[in-house]
Amino acid sequence: MYKRSSFNSEEIVQRSEQLMTAASNRYRITVQVAKRAKRRRSEDKNQDTLEDPLMTPPIRAIIEMSDELTQPEIIGE
Repeated sequence: MYKRSSFNSEEIVQRSEQLMTAASNRYRITVQVAKRAKRRRSEDKNQDTLEDPLMTPPIRAIIEMSDELTQPEIIGE
């Protein structure tokens, strides 16, 4: 039996498209997502998190970055 994930794959695709559309350079945004995912992966290793196992670091990075894009007030100054 498969465990249902807490995210919708269509939503992830839509958020990815938003990031790509807003970016001036597709390569650069891809590298930024990869760096954030790598950082999250190392943070997750240091903390034994029991979050959704299907929510991989790249997916979390896409969600976080798209939230920052659409809601700049969450970044803080």
